[in-house]
Amino acid sequence: MAPPNSGVHHISNPCIYERKSRFMKWLGKLFKSGSNRGGARGGVGGRAHPQLLGEENVVWSAPARSVDDRSRTGKERGDAIALTMAEDWKQPSGCSRGTNDQDLARSLQDTLNSSSFPSYGTTQYRPSNLRLCSGCQRDIGYGNYLGCMGKYFHPECFCCRSCGYQITETEFSLSGMDPYHKSCFKELTHPKCEVCHQFIPTNAAGLIEYRCHPFWSQKYCPSHEHDNTARCCSCERLESRDARYYSLEDGRSLCLECMESAVMDTGDCQPLYHAIRDYYEGLHMKLDQQIPMLLVQRQALNEAIFGEKNGYHHMPETRGLCLSEEQTVASIQKRPRIGGHRLVGMRTEPRKLTRKCEVTAILVLYGLPRLLTGAILAHELMHGWLRLKGYRNLNPEVEEGICQALSYMWLESELPGSKSMPSTSTSTSAASSSCSSSSSKKGGRSQVEKKLGDFFMHQIAHDATPAYGEGFRSANAAVIKYGLRPTLNHIRLTGNFPL
Repeated sequence: MAPPNSGVHHISNPCIYERKSRFMKWLGKLFKSGSNRGGARGGVGGRAHPQLLGEENVVWSAPARSVDDRSRTGKERGDAIALTMAEDWKQPSGCSRGTNDQDLARSLQDTLNSSSFPSYGTTQYRPSNLRLCSGCQRDIGYGNYLGCMGKYFHPECFCCRSCGYQITETEFSLSGMDPYHKSCFKELTHPKCEVCHQFIPTNAAGLIEYRCHPFWSQKYCPSHEHDNTARCCSCERLESRDARYYSLEDGRSLCLECMESAVMDTGDCQPLYHAIRDYYEGLHMKLDQQIPMLLVQRQALNEAIFGEKNGYHHMPETRGLCLSEEQTVASIQKRPRIGGHRLVGMRTEPRKLTRKCEVTAILVLYGLPRLLTGAILAHELMHGWLRLKGYRNLNPEVEEGICQALSYMWLESELPGSKSMPSTSTSTSAASSSCSSSSSKKGGRSQVEKKLGDFFMHQIAHDATPAYGEGFRSANAAVIKYGLRPTLNHIRLTGNFPL
């Protein structure tokens, strides 16, 4: 019995010969199937591709094929490969493919899959007029489609940019490249009235006409200025249909935000009055006389104005008055209570005011927010200070202008950081350090109250009347440039603001 290793060498040569014989047989079968179809097959660019097979150089021209021929060729290649695998399975158990034969078979398979023999089974056929839906990014294929803005859509993919639902109407709105339902586009772009919440109608010329508050930017139909829509007596905003205002007993209306900090009776106003007197003292403008201060209704204030001989009054409605004549005034002693959307149960008491000095009393309209009440008190106290200090016969622009400047300065001290006008903080630094406001003691103001304060400062800064508006702007400019005390000294000497 031969040694085990001599058997391996014994069958190695016949195996190699047999392997070569099978390989050439498979290759001949492949070429035979190609030669039966005839013709020349061009490679890339119309040139034949030489192939190196085994130990021989063989050059052929592959025949041109139709789509059917290509499919048959693929089948035959599969048959040839299957034949080779079947023959391999028939080898003796001691024979196996060498590494060189595996590389040769892999090279041949790569050749068959090269560009000379493209695989048509995986190529996706796309017609030249293919349409891609811009909504779902899928092929539209056959069937109905929409063309718009140079794009194509499935009918169900043509949707409104706003609501997301399909647009089925024959007319639609377009903004840039985005389609909208006409109703959705109107909802987005057509202004709505902030009072009645309806679309603002067009005028006779077909234009959208509306009113807009300069500070609050409240847009509303022009008709609401004449249809008895309630307007807040403090912030001037019109009453919205979904928010009820409070009605005061003297006929005024008050919005919910202004109602939060409203001062309702004389007793409630006393701490604020004394805080403003302290503010004046911090400006080295102490008031030596104790001037009475009363909160009154609109009718009582108008009667007092009628009985006053001196003074210039802000029309159409005055909110405060510095009295210099003896009068009897009905002062509010008990704040009203809320009954539904009305303030009722107010109690007033007549008070005889006697003249002890140049100033008899200061009257302020009740029911206004704390910051507005304080601004009115600061204004009227300045009238009192000027009279007590001998400033006589000033023209309305100078007297009302400097009083408005003190009112603005007090608001500025209560609302640091406000940007309505150039700041007069250098003139009020002494007052700010010497007195602390009640808001500081309470730990700050709400955002609603700060916004109201900004509005009251805006009102002063943008008043259009000659005395209150132009007078304030001249006074404010002088105080910023020269300071408060030099400005007051110049007024005493000349009766005018320094230039």
